[in-house]
Amino acid sequence: MKSVKEVATESKIIEKLKQYPACTRLVQFLFANEELQEMQDYANNVSIKRLGYNDHGPVHMRQVTINVIKMLNILHDSGIKTSLETEEIGTFEDSLCGVIMAGLMHDLGMMIGRQDHEDMSVILAIPLIDKTVAELFPDDIHRRVIIKSLAIESIVGHMSSKRIHSLEAGVLLIADGCDMTKGRARIPLSINNTPQVGDIHKYSANAITHVGIHHGENKPIKIDVEMSAEVGFFQIEEVLFSKINASPAKQYIELYAGVIGQDRKRYL
Repeated sequence: MKSVKEVATESKIIEKLKQYPACTRLVQFLFANEELQEMQDYANNVSIKRLGYNDHGPVHMRQVTINVIKMLNILHDSGIKTSLETEEIGTFEDSLCGVIMAGLMHDLGMMIGRQDHEDMSVILAIPLIDKTVAELFPDDIHRRVIIKSLAIESIVGHMSSKRIHSLEAGVLLIADGCDMTKGRARIPLSINNTPQVGDIHKYSANAITHVGIHHGENKPIKIDVEMSAEVGFFQIEEVLFSKINASPAKQYIELYAGVIGQDRKRYL
């Protein structure tokens, strides 16, 4: 059974994609895939209950998907082409399809463990990706190849441990870093009070009250992070900022962060 939050987030995703029929069919196909749901649930079990980390399950993967859709749409509205468009080998909708699959599968490797989980995610995701693109584009091998390749690049690059080259994968990398509000830390904080590796991620995420993704003032995308305590700066400086710095999309991002009631600090 899906949680209320999962269902609500899926509705938001579908609403944001209503002008893109291929993307709409893609997410409906994946949301109905019971194996993917089980894999996301198990990844979250390992992350929270076994390893003591924060949420890496179905809610997180859906939120990252919303984030990447928002960011790509802002870039599109600003007249900035994706890598597939620039190279004239695919459409904006193809780019969206690739990063949406990556968003919904990028943390499947947490089923195995934390170390190198992006590589494990690729191994686990490939059969699902193959099944999905075959369902959506049975007579278009070109689209199957470019969308699959883009999804894999985005998954393997989401930890910024490997160099990525497409704008699309760079946006997914940042979109993942933007899911750091206190909701991700609520469950692990409530079930485990024993100090262990990974605690700083839980406590810093618990201080983040809101992450806004908007049209920017000086650059296309503005990320605005609000927090209740300074421990939240760990998430900004050690997680989000490092991902932005490693991203091919860095030039299009402005980043602000601050404690409620205080002036925002501009990072980019």
